[in-house]
Amino acid sequence: MSWQPELDELRERERMARELGGADKVKRQHDAGKLTIRERIDGLVDRGSFHEVGAIAGRAEYDAGGRLVQLTPSNCVMGRAQIGGRPVVVVGDDFTVRGGSADATIREKPLMAEQMAYELRLPIVRIIEGSGGGGSVKTIETTGRANLPGRVGSSLPYWYTTANLGLVPVVTLGLGSVAGLGAARMAASHFSVMTKETSALFVAGPPVVNALGRQQLDRFELGGWEIQTRCGAVDHAVDTEEEAFEATRRFLSYLPSSVYEVAPRGERTDDPERRDEFLFEVIPRITRQVYKMRPIVEAVVDKSSFFEMGRMFGRGMITGLARIDGLPVAVMASDPFFYAGSWTADVCDKIIRFVDLAETFHLPIVYLCDCPGFHIGLEAEKAATIRKGVRAMAAVNQSTVPWCTFLLRNVFGVAGAVNQPHGRFSIRYAWLSARWGSLPLEGGIEAAYRAEIDAAPDRDAKIAEIEARLQKLRSPFRTAEPFWIEEIIDPRDTRKLLVEFAGLAEKLRTPGERKFCMRP
Repeated sequence: MSWQPELDELRERERMARELGGADKVKRQHDAGKLTIRERIDGLVDRGSFHEVGAIAGRAEYDAGGRLVQLTPSNCVMGRAQIGGRPVVVVGDDFTVRGGSADATIREKPLMAEQMAYELRLPIVRIIEGSGGGGSVKTIETTGRANLPGRVGSSLPYWYTTANLGLVPVVTLGLGSVAGLGAARMAASHFSVMTKETSALFVAGPPVVNALGRQQLDRFELGGWEIQTRCGAVDHAVDTEEEAFEATRRFLSYLPSSVYEVAPRGERTDDPERRDEFLFEVIPRITRQVYKMRPIVEAVVDKSSFFEMGRMFGRGMITGLARIDGLPVAVMASDPFFYAGSWTADVCDKIIRFVDLAETFHLPIVYLCDCPGFHIGLEAEKAATIRKGVRAMAAVNQSTVPWCTFLLRNVFGVAGAVNQPHGRFSIRYAWLSARWGSLPLEGGIEAAYRAEIDAAPDRDAKIAEIEARLQKLRSPFRTAEPFWIEEIIDPRDTRKLLVEFAGLAEKLRTPGERKFCMRP
């Protein structure tokens, strides 16, 4: 006698589970311009690689004879798969069953996904749509009691959500309305993506917010992509879910599977001796004139390898991953289009998070510096810029990964001084266009030479005279004489020097957990 009846029942249960919340709910999902969770997983991972765990977990209905009538699956789908040929854990919310609410999930499924990633040291991708927390107010009636946040036995999901940040790459995709614990899971990541037309993120949604009577907002006004990417809660926004999947695949390609490995060196597809002539004149001689930093980044890293992160937040600093002669690196580059590249409070927060990401996954850091100092003024003081700046300084100084810094133009004040980790060796070069000091001459002259200026018959002429005198003394060559700057270079040699740095840094990358890791 075979076990065919049991196999038939297993396959029937699996069939019911694949129907998700039913044809009408699936249609509603498609009509809203969204894929189902199973379609999302298929679109994200390598074809045919998804190994589902707990597929038939859910709520079953039986007839009077004890025969299965209907199985409504848990609204969490999870398991192992491959992305780019590497094993990962994928866990996703099924919005077709109770709108992704915890009312319809089985707590152990998302918990096991987090544990699996932690114990097997695998990257985890969370596909989030719903609340995913302790349920709705209706849960009080269905369970007969009120949920206590953090109650006995409920802490593990919260622990793994953040513990994985120090161990494996974590990517979160917000592909619909995300609230409550779902929003926290979204933020607890190394890289997060929203879809522009179909997703929104908030601690509490419009019904709760509007019930307070203070504002009447729809979900996009409350937590749309423009709000969340500009405040830094989410890293990236895309037009389609397919673009979110591609961004995920690309982000993971720069990282190791866990902190116990180093990211593999990719193919060396770009000329290490490449010299882009425009670099020789890209920095304007007029110091108040801005220039575009992103073409410079693209010119010195491997072609088409720069993957920018957090573009809408802390816009005075460009951050992203790239490759140099195939080696994955973390790139920071000042953007003079925003407050001349000065460090605002948002920039400082961005630097802290990015340096911690590089430190967690052993990525060498390249910094293209044009920093006139901290942002100043009343708003800067209200934002506690100096405190956040000192935190950014601490993050840089505490990092242990190899650094290579290029001083492109401005290097002023305390923020300018944080152009490399202090207390250890790192490589640094200055472009011919670099200029530095405790303060920029503009404005600083009037403070330092006030008595001399006030006594002069022609105030403007005296300021111009003093500035001309100081400009000669401020030449970077004068700084090089006492060896206060290591090297001044032709900007066109930047890539060649970075390729040398990549070769030196490759053998210095040390696997293992760090004393601190990235915090959201």
